[in-house]
Amino acid sequence: MEGITEGVNSLNIADSSPSNNKKNRIQVSNTKKPLFFYVNLAKRYMQQYNEVELSALGMAIATVVTIAEILKNNGLVVEKKIMTSTVDMREESGGRPVQKAKIEILLGKSEKFDELMAAAAAKDVLDNEEQS
Repeated sequence: MEGITEGVNSLNIADSSPSNNKKNRIQVSNTKKPLFFYVNLAKRYMQQYNEVELSALGMAIATVVTIAEILKNNGLVVEKKIMTSTVDMREESGGRPVQKAKIEILLGKSEKFDELMAAAAAKDVLDNEEQS
């Protein structure tokens, strides 16, 4: 778990493509990274931008909903907006177009976000001292 947290802490996002102009958007895949990578990344984005947009296509939708529910159930975020749509995609080059479901969930900081994050950071410090 520490490796994931360290990876999130040292992550630098540098994508200036026009389709990715939202700095606080996380595009979730259910095959590339573990669930809690996205949970921790969302917390970091929340600290920086006060809100985060989780986005996914197809089978990854369940992963996005799970991430949002984990953050909500821990009292860290409030749901601001949920948008669903379909997008046309091609399976292969020259293949026929296929419609995929898309979800975007906009989450905002809860009133207790900073308090809960400070408490979690203090607990991590205590846990690290006990292990030393």
